[in-house]
Amino acid sequence: MLTQTLNKLFKRDLNKLKEEIKLYSNESNLWIVDKDVLNSGGNLCLHLVGNLNHFIGAEIGKTDYIRQRDLEFSLKNVPRTELIQQIDDVMLVIETVLQTLTEEDLQKEYSRRVFEDTMTVEYFLVHLSMHLGYHLGQINYHRRLLDS
Repeated sequence: MLTQTLNKLFKRDLNKLKEEIKLYSNESNLWIVDKDVLNSGGNLCLHLVGNLNHFIGAEIGKTDYIRQRDLEFSLKNVPRTELIQQIDDVMLVIETVLQTLTEEDLQKEYSRRVFEDTMTVEYFLVHLSMHLGYHLGQINYHRRLLDS
């Protein structure tokens, strides 16, 4: 079933996210911004964790997570160990929620209109996986470009 594939992909990319965060040569470099690079690796990490906790955890899994999206981009100097713990925590949320979904659940219309058109839960989960991959690439580029 698609949920097993998505779980593997989320785990793979979230483990890669942890690796990227650990690879910054100096923890303070996680928070560097530049005139052409407006989001730091640390803020993109917070954004990904917040996004997944909100949409997969709270919206689909009915957890009690409350998203503070503005803080995902305004918080600075969150310790690397805390970022890694947040990634580990969201991995558990994703695994737990995906295990509960049936094929019927995946074909239901997603409860919120995030984009212009309606979509299924399945479609939105695939979108979230791609969103993770997109920002993971930005973090990798940020680290290689500004972490010197």
